Amino acid sequence: MNVLIIDDDQLVSFSLKTILEASGQVTIAGIGDSGAAAVELFKSLRPDILLMDIRMEGMSGLDAGAQILLCHPEAKILFLTTFSDDEYIVKALRMGAKGYILKQNFNSIVPALLAVEGGQSVFGDEITGKLPSLMTMSSDAAIFKKYDISEKEQNIISLVAEGLNNREIAEKLYLSEGTVRNYLSHILEKLGLRDRTQLAVFYYRGALPAE
Repeated sequence: MNVLIIDDDQLVSFSLKTILEASGQVTIAGIGDSGAAAVELFKSLRPDILLMDIRMEGMSGLDAGAQILLCHPEAKILFLTTFSDDEYIVKALRMGAKGYILKQNFNSIVPALLAVEGGQSVFGDEITGKLPSLMTMSSDAAIFKKYDISEKEQNIISLVAEGLNNREIAEKLYLSEGTVRNYLSHILEKLGLRDRTQLAVFYYRGALPAE
């Protein structure tokens, strides 16, 4: 797996390089120190994953990520930052980043990269706990309308995204488990999704997962 590291702190970049190469599962394609460098290096190196900080002078990691995904929608971007600001998390989700983890959790970086390489989305525990409250139903109204999702279906999707099982959803909405299962089958069919995980990603990002 080839990884491009972007961080404006050289000490952090070279520490990451050492840690990742020591795993024996990662090759460092290159290192950059700015959002502008990320855009240029991604274009020339085409790494499997871009591991990037958010707060940098000049072009931020978020702005760089958005620009890269505009030109290369298949890009896999994993944000690694010391900041768990709600605004940053939402922007990262909305743009289509594959993950958002905190630098403090060094032990989670290699597993996160492997998960992203395998097609998964990865968010640290501190961030996962915030997601349901950040992604409100009102902010997704236009998206639900686009896919003809009814109010009842919206409620079920939000509860799935919170991690509730069918029994728990049934109790909250005063429905039978069979009715919840039927709703879920219809929702997945309507959106062309495979499972509950993809449905949660749809809710968090406000868009269908890329094929």
